[in-house]
Formats: sequence, structure tokens, C-alpha cells
Amino acid sequence: MYCRYCGKELPGKPNFCSSCGKRLQEADGDSPSTSQTIQSPTLQTFLEYRKKKAEERQKFSCGKKAAKKPEKINVGLVSMVKGGGLKPLRGRSLCLSTHPDITAPDLLDQAVKKMKDFNKDLDDGPFILLYPDCSEVVNVPGTETPFMLKTYKEEIGKPYQRITIYICSKTDFEEVGKLSATCDTDSDPEIVIKRNTTLDLADTLPFEPYNMSSPVHNEPEDLNSARGLSLSSDLPQTIVLDNDHDYASPSGCHDVKSSCYRTYTDLFGPIIIDDDDEDEVPIPDKTHDMASEEFEPTSVQAAEVIANLALAIDHKKVSRFNISRSDVWDGAVRGFRRSTYSESSDIFVKFTDDAGSFEEGLDTGGPKREFLTLLMTHLRNRPIFDGPPERRYLVYNSTAVREDEYFLAGKMIVVSIIHGGPAPHFLSKDLVNHLLGKTTFNATVEDVTDEELRKALRQVQEAESDESLQDVILQYSTMFQTAGCLRRTKVHERHMLIEDYLRWYILGRNQIAIQRFKEGLASLQFLTALQQHSGVLAPILCHSSKALTASEMESLFRPDRSPRGSNRWQKENQTIGFWADFLLDCEEKVAAVSLEDVLMFASGLAALPPAGMTPSPSIEFLIDSPFPMACTCTNTLKLPLLDTYRVFKTNMEFGIQNAPGFGCF
Repeated sequence: MYCRYCGKELPGKPNFCSSCGKRLQEADGDSPSTSQTIQSPTLQTFLEYRKKKAEERQKFSCGKKAAKKPEKINVGLVSMVKGGGLKPLRGRSLCLSTHPDITAPDLLDQAVKKMKDFNKDLDDGPFILLYPDCSEVVNVPGTETPFMLKTYKEEIGKPYQRITIYICSKTDFEEVGKLSATCDTDSDPEIVIKRNTTLDLADTLPFEPYNMSSPVHNEPEDLNSARGLSLSSDLPQTIVLDNDHDYASPSGCHDVKSSCYRTYTDLFGPIIIDDDDEDEVPIPDKTHDMASEEFEPTSVQAAEVIANLALAIDHKKVSRFNISRSDVWDGAVRGFRRSTYSESSDIFVKFTDDAGSFEEGLDTGGPKREFLTLLMTHLRNRPIFDGPPERRYLVYNSTAVREDEYFLAGKMIVVSIIHGGPAPHFLSKDLVNHLLGKTTFNATVEDVTDEELRKALRQVQEAESDESLQDVILQYSTMFQTAGCLRRTKVHERHMLIEDYLRWYILGRNQIAIQRFKEGLASLQFLTALQQHSGVLAPILCHSSKALTASEMESLFRPDRSPRGSNRWQKENQTIGFWADFLLDCEEKVAAVSLEDVLMFASGLAALPPAGMTPSPSIEFLIDSPFPMACTCTNTLKLPLLDTYRVFKTNMEFGIQNAPGFGCF
């Protein structure tokens, strides 16, 4: 036997080693101790322990957070009553389940759908969303915060079940706006008496004179002195009188036992009857406190609205931009994201050439306009936009979201318009209508740039039977299911399927981008002005087919001539004729440059700005140079005095094509 610890050979089987003194029986495992048997874990015990701990971890796991439950609010219907007021319709309120984070456009869509589901006689629209006081839902009342149901609920301090939002036909809303007049709602109720020659007796309700405490049913009814409408103590009312009777005389009774009470529910709405000798003076609804003149599309010009917005610009402060024409976007982003930048400060632009040296000129208006023109051109082609070049819509881009490019794009558009630059003229009308809260949607399959998706939608359009249409829908079921419009559709309903998909493709899936872009448009109060004056401001955001004409250019630039009768005056007259012919050649595309190139050369703008051109463009004449020159800061174009039109045209084309920047050759 050997000791397993020191290796010494031992006689027999001793309990201890005579060399190292260690216990041999315990080491060899012949008689293990009781404590070791109890404390030594086995493999089965460990597996059971691990299983138990795994079950405990699963039991105490929080799991996924529960989704927010939809809240229930009330939606009602408002319509115009006889006389020009807006009044909620009785019995038309419905309960609507919606999300607390919903915005005004989405809430309008859900409310209209709910109303149409339960009221088949409802007009097709378009509709607008109204508060209980009949004002349009745009921002939370008393704030500049865009409407959100949760925010509105917190402001009014009511539970969701007691919140009521109304929808109203846009036609009725605009008609009431036109008929509304200033009304002192704090004054005592007034009785307005109007005369009418065509009053139907069945449209009135008889009531007893005011000095009777209770109705007397057995007495003859004298309506010559007591015919009209009962009065309320807290609402302005109108008594309707008939010119066929003498109301000062107690004689002349009428039998009104057959009078119809069909207008009983309209008693609380004002009824206005025209007079033959005076103009109509409508009484507005007491709850309607909007200024209708602000929504008149022809009452104000775009330049006037923009001029009012420009009053917020502090010309004593400037925000500087260092721009290279080879990379306008990079310089613009750096300038807009500078911590000292403010859209309410004036813009100071300094251009650098490709070599990096500064140009001689400094910005007194011209470089700013050129910079904004180049910026709008680059913005059109950014990856945040998709669709045809003349009707671009926003598309979700993760990189742009991370860099907040959508907000920046909205702010750039506002700054360009209000600071005297060009308007974008490339946004889709469907996008602009969505920003305004309108439900109008006229997108076509051609707006989809993805070839596979456009091919699928065209197959839906070309389906000739229900069976072939179902085959196409099943073939592209994933595409329609993603948009939430996968359903059994008949051939005559295929256009509705395409419209639902396009609405999701252009608007629904890009809501995050659209909302952030909308917040950028709110800079300098432009979004508020856009909603109030959509008739004049919305068109400048969208593409216009109207092109610049030679006549507009000729009337825009006024020549500064020498005294009449001088030799130079004769030469200048000849040059003015050359100038007019040159503009016609540009318009007819027989010249090497376009009218937009000429305007860009002279003012730094490729199109007429919505704010107007300041200062007014003018023409001066050159003696010592055969080529044109320009000062974009003062919008001055300098024409050379030459002998023939052929030389004039050649030199004008060469000078404009080879003079980027300030327009100086």
C-alpha cells in the first residue's frame, strides 16, 4: 500500500501515514464522513435548482407593457340654420373610440367615417372639425400648440366621456363666415323685427300675448297682435312679422288651428327675413366668433400676408451663412443649426468660390435671394421627398428623422418665403390639403415611384371582372394588408381600393415626418397664416403651370433713361428695343438662355417671389462694356449700348451664361 499524498510505501492498511501523518481511510473514500455525504450536491440536484430559479424569473417578469386603451368621446354634427348661424343637430351625437394622442386631421377622418356609417344621408363633404363654440380645430384654444386630444382634455379639465367635438360641412362653414357680422355677445338679448311678404303661416307658432299668465284655449285667437315666436331670456331671438296685416290694429283674426309645428326644433336658431327696402343684415350664431373676412380667398393678397409676417424680423440682428455654390446644402444646414441662428433675424450671406476665397461683394439683398433660390432647388431633390418633380410629398427616412431634417425643411421654406426668397412650388396638393386639415385627396397611380407597387395598382385598375380583381388582390395581398385595405372588392369599387392604398402610401405611413415638417412650418407664425389664408398662401407651395412671360419681364424692369432729345437717349431707345426682342427670343426658346436665367442674372431669383421684389427692378445702360452687368442687391440690370441686335443678343447670351454669382460678368 502506498500513501496517495507522499507516495511512501506502507505495510498493511494503516489509518494514518507514518511519513506525512495524513488520514488514509478518509482520503481513499473507504469511510466518508457524514458531513461530506450531506453537503456534496449531485447533478440531479443542480438541474432541479436551475429549473426552479428559471420558473421564479419567469414568474416575476414584468412582460410587455400594456397598450394604451382607446378613450371614448362624443362627436356631433353642425349645420347652417336659416339665417346664417351654425347649430348642432339634435339626436346626431355619436360615441367615438379613439386614441388620446390623435391629432386634428386623424380625428376628423374618424369622425366623418363614424357619421357616414350611421347617417347614410350625410353629404360627401369635405368637412372641417369644430370646437363647441364653432371655431375650427387647429390649435389647442388659447395656445399655439397643435391640437391633440390628450392635450385638449388636460386644458379643459373634463373626462373624455364629456368631450364633444363637431364636424361641419366646409360649404356651410364658409357660407356662415361670409354672412357673419360683428356681434356683441355680452349685450342683453335683442329682438330683431324683419318684415316679409312671403311668410308661410305654417312656419310660425302661435303664442298668447305677454300679459296673459296662462294660455286660454277657448278664446278666439287674435294673431294680428300676438303672432310670432316665443322669446328666451338668454338667447337673441327674431320675431317674424307679415306685411299683409296691420299689427297696430287689434282687428282681423285668423284661424290657425291647422298650423303645422314642423319647425318647432328650429326655434332656437335665428331666422332672418329680407326687407324689400334694405340690405340683409344677418344675425350670427352667438357661439360663432370667427372673423370670416380672414378666410376670404380674394380679400387679401399673398404679398400683404407675407409683409405682415415679415414685421417679426429684427433687421438689427443678423444670422450669418457661409455658402459654397458647389455644396449649398451643407452650408445651409450648418447655418440653420448654429446655436446663434434665429429665423426672426435678418440673413447675411457670404459666398465662396470653389477655390475657397471670398467674393468681393457682401450681402445687401442679392446674395440672400440667390442663396434661397439655390436652397429651394436643392430641397426639392432631398431624399425626404418622393413623387413626381412637380408634386412632391414627404416620405419617411430614418436618417432624416435622426437628423431632424423634416423640421429643418419646413423652417427653410418659411424663411425663404418671408425673407424675400422664392416659394418651393413643388409640394403635392394632397400634402398641403392634409397640412390644412382638409380631406380632399386626388392622388393618382402615377404619384407612386416604386415600379412594383405601380404595376400592382395598374393591374387593379385594368381588372375587368370580380374574379380577375380578386386574383390580383390575392397576388398582392401583403401589399394591401400592410396598408390596411385588404378586403373583398367588386370591380365597380376598385377605385376606392386604389384611393385607400394611395392615401396610406402618401399620408398614412409618413405621419411622423409630416407632423415634424408641420412644426417647422409653424416658424414665424406661417402655419397659422396658411390656415387662415389658405386661398392665397397654399398655391405658392404647390406647382404652378404658369410660366414667366416676356411681357412680365419687360414691365418688371423700368429703364432709367437719359434726358429726352440727347444723343444717348436715342441710343438707349434702340437698346430698349433690342431688350424687348431678346426677351421674346428667350420666351420662344430661340435664345441660348431662358427668361428664368435672365431674372436670376439680374436679381438672384429664378422666379418672382411671393413677397414681391424690393427694391423695384430697373435698367441702366453701359458705354464702356460690350457685355451686360447686374447688381442683384439693387435689382439693377445694366445693358450694353451696341449697334446691331445680332451683337446684342450674342453678348447677352455669353454674359449671362458665364456670370454665376452676383450677375457680374
